[in-house]
Order: sequence, then C-alpha cells, then structure tokens
Amino acid sequence: MDLGIRGRTAVVGGATSGLGRASAEALAAEGCDLLIWSRDDSRLAETADELRLAHGVKVAHLAADALTPEAAAMVADAATGFGEIDIVVLNAGGPPTVDPTATDRESWQRAFQLLAATPIEVATRLLPGMRERRWGRIVAILSSGVRQPIGELVYSNGGRSALAAWLKTTARAIAVEGVTLNGVMPGRLATPRIHELDSGRAEREGRSEDDVRAMHIGTIPAGRYGRPEELGTLVAFLASERASYITGQMVAVDGGLIAGL
Repeated sequence: MDLGIRGRTAVVGGATSGLGRASAEALAAEGCDLLIWSRDDSRLAETADELRLAHGVKVAHLAADALTPEAAAMVADAATGFGEIDIVVLNAGGPPTVDPTATDRESWQRAFQLLAATPIEVATRLLPGMRERRWGRIVAILSSGVRQPIGELVYSNGGRSALAAWLKTTARAIAVEGVTLNGVMPGRLATPRIHELDSGRAEREGRSEDDVRAMHIGTIPAGRYGRPEELGTLVAFLASERASYITGQMVAVDGGLIAGL
C-alpha cells in the first residue's frame, strides 16, 4: 500500500534505537526525509548514514537532551533550517522504576520534562506550519501504562498520560485544519528499554532474566514480546495520507496485553 507520504519531511525523537529507530526506519522506507534527534551525536551520525544508505532519503541529525528545557527550541530551530515539517514523532526514553509510595519531587519534575513538557513544546513549535499548509501528522510513542498503569513505572505512567491528554485535547481543536494527533501505546516490545526493565527486576528479585521474561510473556495473549518494527509500521500509517480521518486516538500495539476496554 502506498501511504502517500513520499517526499514528506519528518522529525523523529529518540531515533537511534528501539521504537524511535523503528519509526524512523518505517518513515524512511516510505520515502520521507528525516531530521532525527537524541542525546548521542555519534550514534545519531551513524544512524543517519545507515538510513540514507538503506532508503536514499535525506537525513539530518541533532544532538539534544529531552530532559533539558532548551531541547524543544533546539529541535524546532533545526527543523526550520531543514525545511517544512509535515510529520513529528514524539518519543523519549523512560524514567527509572520506583516504588509508587516513595516518589520525590525532583524525579517527578524530570519525568514531566522528559515525557510531557519537551514533547508538547516540540509539537507546539512545529504545529503552526502544519496548520498553515492544512496538512500535518503528530504521533506520540506512549506506553500501555497510559491505559493500564504499570506498578513500578509510576513516573512513566504520569508523564506519558499528561502527553496523551494534551494530544487528545489538541486533536479536537484543530481536526478541521487537516492536522491529526495520535498516540501509540506499546506493550512489551523487544527493545533495549524492556531488556533494561527485565534485567533490573531480575536483579532486584534474585531471579534470572529468562524467568522474568517468561513471567511477562505469560500475561500476553499473543505469547511473545512484540518486534519494534511492528510499532514502526503503525507509526508510519498514522503519519500517512491514508490515515487522514484518524485523530485523537491512542492505539495499542501490545499483543492483547491491555485487559480493559
């Protein structure tokens, strides 16, 4: 299926690994030029070279840390220099695990900067051009914790839920202008972040990582962890011409993990 976005330009956060990389790969495969950003300049340069070689698209990169208040302005400035931005993928790493009864103010502030304040500001800065051209797509990579909270990931649950609320509210306000805002909610996909969470739990509980993984797989109706590209494909679709009537939605990619309606 031709998604109708060849020649469009996309900004993708956290694009050097995991779900951000899978999203960048899927968009590049559809012919989108990319501005990718994350913290690590050397990994960004390597990723940009790989995407150019594999897909023959233009790829620029920017090193910026979503934990800092300056990051959104840096991304928006780089985007202005790169061209008219049609697609924005909001994505950042996850905050640490914590006992939900023992959180602290500083960690909450960091989580909200990383998962809500920076992505919302990035999108807000890039929205005017989309609205003026009456075409745009914003897709946020959230978490299944937005709908079914994950016990040890209370910082993630809170920060990503704030972003989801902004997406839902803003989507209704500008739907008539041809700009859509949607979120994707990954369950347990085989990414470095999930490996980190599994290995951390194994260490805390004195178990093997294989045991922890088997326990989680037992809760997933599909009987396996997902693949990053399975989410990347959905991101590309939501960013496409074909998805023009889908907005304000939070779509799970979770193998049936979320039990609620």
